[in-house]
Amino acid sequence: MSETHLETPRLHLRPVTPHDSGLITEIVGDPRVHRMLARVPPGQTKAQTLAWIMTHERGRETDTDHVFAITEGGELIGVIGANRTATDLPFEIGYWLAPPAWGKGFCSEAGAAVIRWLEATRNARALVAGHFADNPASGRVLSKLGFLPCGRDKMHCAGRGEPVDHIRMARIA
Repeated sequence: MSETHLETPRLHLRPVTPHDSGLITEIVGDPRVHRMLARVPPGQTKAQTLAWIMTHERGRETDTDHVFAITEGGELIGVIGANRTATDLPFEIGYWLAPPAWGKGFCSEAGAAVIRWLEATRNARALVAGHFADNPASGRVLSKLGFLPCGRDKMHCAGRGEPVDHIRMARIA
């Protein structure tokens, strides 16, 4: 399966490569980042990041995982992805940015591009996402992208090592 690249007015979204592993490891090592992520533990190693990157090709082949590096001016500033455990399930959108890129609308811009791509190429009409309750900025991004709250639960946060109040959201085209 070919690798997808997406363009927005300010951003280029491209596949994550092993070359990105050092910078990704550094960014997710920041507690401000990993404490808001369900699957990234504090102290994630470069080897763990590389192992994650190596799963992406298979995810593209099975149409279950599409992960993009978010770049601005050629510099990686974050990651956004759409994943699902089976092709008959909706994609779940997830993302993170390096703190210097926060508050500039990059997640909304990248998210809109990924959603347009999913709708055009995967006929995705329903999407899911979520955010931890103490991360309202992420909730605002999802609202801008057309997601609505649809439930609340506790989700294990690897970055904190404990269950955290989580708001589930859904988008129906």
